[in-house]
Amino acid sequence: MIRVSRLIRKLEIFAPLPEEEKRALIDASSTIRRYGAHEDLIQEGALTDGVKIILDGLACRYKVLPDGRRQIVAYFVPGDMCDLRVFLLKRMDHSIGTLCPVEAALLPQESVLELTERYPRLTRALWWSTLVEEAITREWIVNVGHRTAFERMAHLFCEIFTRLQSVGLTQDNRCDLPLTQSELADTLALSAVHVNRTLMDMRRARLVTFQGKQLIIHDRQALQSVAGFDPNYLHLDGETNRLPAAFKRNTA
Repeated sequence: MIRVSRLIRKLEIFAPLPEEEKRALIDASSTIRRYGAHEDLIQEGALTDGVKIILDGLACRYKVLPDGRRQIVAYFVPGDMCDLRVFLLKRMDHSIGTLCPVEAALLPQESVLELTERYPRLTRALWWSTLVEEAITREWIVNVGHRTAFERMAHLFCEIFTRLQSVGLTQDNRCDLPLTQSELADTLALSAVHVNRTLMDMRRARLVTFQGKQLIIHDRQALQSVAGFDPNYLHLDGETNRLPAAFKRNTA
């Protein structure tokens, strides 16, 4: 259970899962593989083989332009599934790569289908997880499209810290964040020089320190204010009470 415990912890933010459904998810995710830093879990154009679950480390979804420029469009932290719906595609339309050494489990296509057919509460939790991913994508679009460089970086740091905190991977005001300035540039649509300058500005403002692949947030409230960060889009407040009672009974 330890291997997928962070995924279960994340799904249970939505609602507690019965032991039978937890066990089914654990059994279906028994194929584990370790990847090195800057290695692809799957490449654009490759045939899909199921869904990857990040157990340890940090991965990203990215696209590469014809001239070699890269845009990182999502991060995957421990407990994340690398897009539950990718197994429905014949071939990948994007790549998923590691940003540091990663341990990942494979949830095969047939297992996804079996789990969602047999276990309704688990299915609802997986729907919730997918909707949260879509909400994060919308926020990233706003981040790159309309926020200043300072606001972009502050918002990204707030989000990553909150997501890591939700699966127990922060210590007080700090967390491991194995990113390079170049990778931050690919994420925030900035030059590496602009990233470096922005990090220095944030340090001078006594908001954060980012060095040695560790993020330290000195004033979280001020950082959230600068970023305009509202964690509601992460939907960490659990199951909605607005579902029809009959639907809840049928999925209990």
